[in-house]
Amino acid sequence: MRTSVKDAFSRKDFPKILIALACILLIMLVIPRADHQSYSFEENQPWKYQLLTAEFDMPIMRDSASVRSMRDSIDARFIPFVKRNDKIAEANISRFSKSLPQEVPHSDKSLLTSLLSEVYERGVVDQVMARRLKNRKNPTLREMSSSEENNTARSIDASKMLSEADAFRLIDTLFVAGSTTHSRLSAEEIHSLTSCIVPNIIVDSIADNKYRNQEYLGVNAAIGVIKKGQRIVDRGEIITPQIYTNLNTYQEMLQTYQDSDHNVVYMILAQASYVAILISIMMLFLRLYRPNVYNDTRSVTFVMVFITLFVMFAIWMFELFTNGIYIVPFATVPIMILVFFDSRTAIFSLLITVIMTAIVATFTMHFIFTELVVGILATYSLRQLSRRSQLLRTAAITFITYLICHITLNVMETGELQNVISLRMVSIYLINSVILSFAYVLIWIVEKIFGFTSIVTLVELSDINNPLLRRLAEVAPGTFQHSMQVSTLAAEAARAIGANTQLVRTGALYHDIGKMESPVFFTENQHGVNPHDGLSPETSARKIISHVTNGIEIAQRENLPAVIRNFISQHHGRGIAKYFYLTAKNENPDKEISKEPFTYPGPNPRSKETTILMMADCVEAASRSLKDYSKESIDTLVNKIIDSQVADGLYSESPISFRDIETVKETFKNRLATIYHSRIAYPDAKK
Repeated sequence: MRTSVKDAFSRKDFPKILIALACILLIMLVIPRADHQSYSFEENQPWKYQLLTAEFDMPIMRDSASVRSMRDSIDARFIPFVKRNDKIAEANISRFSKSLPQEVPHSDKSLLTSLLSEVYERGVVDQVMARRLKNRKNPTLREMSSSEENNTARSIDASKMLSEADAFRLIDTLFVAGSTTHSRLSAEEIHSLTSCIVPNIIVDSIADNKYRNQEYLGVNAAIGVIKKGQRIVDRGEIITPQIYTNLNTYQEMLQTYQDSDHNVVYMILAQASYVAILISIMMLFLRLYRPNVYNDTRSVTFVMVFITLFVMFAIWMFELFTNGIYIVPFATVPIMILVFFDSRTAIFSLLITVIMTAIVATFTMHFIFTELVVGILATYSLRQLSRRSQLLRTAAITFITYLICHITLNVMETGELQNVISLRMVSIYLINSVILSFAYVLIWIVEKIFGFTSIVTLVELSDINNPLLRRLAEVAPGTFQHSMQVSTLAAEAARAIGANTQLVRTGALYHDIGKMESPVFFTENQHGVNPHDGLSPETSARKIISHVTNGIEIAQRENLPAVIRNFISQHHGRGIAKYFYLTAKNENPDKEISKEPFTYPGPNPRSKETTILMMADCVEAASRSLKDYSKESIDTLVNKIIDSQVADGLYSESPISFRDIETVKETFKNRLATIYHSRIAYPDAKK
C-alpha cells in the first residue's frame, strides 16, 4: 500500500497540486454566488426563456413610466415648504447702507434703504421658486409654525414675493419716482444694491422632503400581488413596462432570499466541488495521456493558467454585458493549445473550459453545444498554423458555424423560421470572430512569456531567405546544401513515425551553422586542398568537433529558440569523430589512444526529432561517398550507420522505439534510392 501511494503522489506532483488549487481559488473568486438561473431581458422584446412562475408571493409594483408620471404630477401640485431668514435681511440692509458712497445725498440713501427693507419685508425668493409661483393661479407657500407647542404647517401668501431681478427693478422704479434729486441710480449704487439683494425666503429642506416623501408613498406602494406559483411571463410574450418591472422585482427578492439563506455555504462548497472536479480531470488527463506535458512544470502551468484566465474572462463578460459570454472566442483555447502541443490536448482543454464556464451560462445546453461545435471545427481547420491568413479563414468558419448553430437551436425550439436570429446576436458573433483572428498576437506573447516555440515560429525560421541561412549559403555553400538534403530526409522520416515534422525540418537547417566559423575544414566545402593534411588527428578532430560549440554560440547570439539549439548540441551526441580517431590509432598502433579528445560534447539525443536528425545527418553524409548506388549498397549503408549508432548507445536517452528505428531505416532507403536512381543514357544522333 505504501508503494502505491508513493507512486500515485510523488514529489513531482506537489507543484501541480499547488497549481490546481490556485486555479480553483481564482475561479471561485469570480463565480457569482447564485443558485438560480440568471436571466437577461429587454423591454419591448420577447421573453426568450421558458415559462417563469413566482417562487414566493411578490408585490406588483408600478412600472417606471407610471412612477415618473405620478411623481411629476405630485411635484406639479406640491406646495413647497419655506422659511424666512430675517438675519439675511438685516445683514444685507446694514451692509448696503455702509457701502453707499459719501457723495450720495442723505435723502437718496434713506430712500434706498427703506425700499430695500420693503423688498425684504415682501420676501425675496430665488429664480426657480419665482418661476414656479408665476405658473400657479394662487401662489402660496407653506411654512412650519415656529411655536414649540404647535408644530403645524400653515399657508402663506406668496403673490407679493419677488425674485432678485424683480426686486431690483422695483427699487429702481420707486427710487426714480420718489427721489428728490430726480436722478437715476449711479453705477456705484447699482453695484451695491445688486450685491445686497439675496433670497431671504429659502426652502425648508427638512419639512419639504418629509411631506413630499409622504406624497410619494402612494406612488411606491404595491398595486397588487403575484401569488406563489402564478405566472410572471411566458416564452415569446412581449416584455411590457409592467412585466419588466415585475421581473426586476422578482430578481431583487430572489437575491434577498439567497442572501438570507443559511444554505449559501453549501452552495459555495458545491460550486467549489464543481470546479475542482473539472480541474482534477484536466490534470489527470495530462498525467495519464500527456506525461511529457505533465512532467514539464512550465507546460502544465501554461495549460492550467490559460484555461483559468479564460474562464475568469468569460464569467466577467457574462456579468458585464447581456449575452456577453458569446463575445468570448472560446475557439482560441484549442487553437493556442494546438499550436504548442497537440490536437487531443487542445480539444480536451476546450471541453473542460466550456463545461466550467457553463456554470454561469443562461442556456447551459445551448452554450455547450455551440461552443464545442465551433471550437472543434476551428481546431480541424487549423491543424498546422503557418500563416496569418489561416487565422482569418478560421475566423470566417467560426462566424458561419455560430450562425448555423444559433439558427438550428432556435428552429428546433420554436418550430418556426421567423425571427430565428437577431441583428444583436449577429453582431456579437462577428465581434467574437474578429477577436479570434488576433490570436496570432496572443501566440507571440505566450512564446515570450513561457519560452515556447510555435509552429508559426518554426515556419518563419525555415524560410531559406532568413538572414542566418542566407549567410550559411554564402559562407559554406556545401554545408548549406547538405543541411537542405538532411532537412528533407529527416522530415520524411519524422512524418513516417508521427514525430514533429516541422520541428525536424527547421532543426536540420540550423544543425551545422557552427561550420561557418571554419568552413574549409569540412569536406563538403573543400575544393581540392584539404587543410587537415598538415594537422595531427587530435587537432583535426578538435576543429571538426568545435562546430557544435560554435553553433551553440551563434544560435545564442542570434536568439534561436532552445528547441533549435538542442538539434545543434545533440546531432552528434556523445559520438566519436571516428575518421580521425581511427587515423590516430593507425598511426600509433602500439599506443593506447584516448577517446576523449575525439568525442563530441553532446548530450545524446533526448527526443525523437533530434534522434532522427542524428540518423539523417550521418546517412546523408555517408551516401555521398558511395560508388555504387544500387539498392543493396544503399540498404547496407543505412543499416550499418544506424546499427552502429544503436550499438554505441547514442539512442539510450531517446524515447524512440525499435519499431520507429526500423521505419526510419526504410524511409531513408526509399528516399536515397529515389535520389540516386539510375538515369537513361540518351543516344547520340546519327550523322
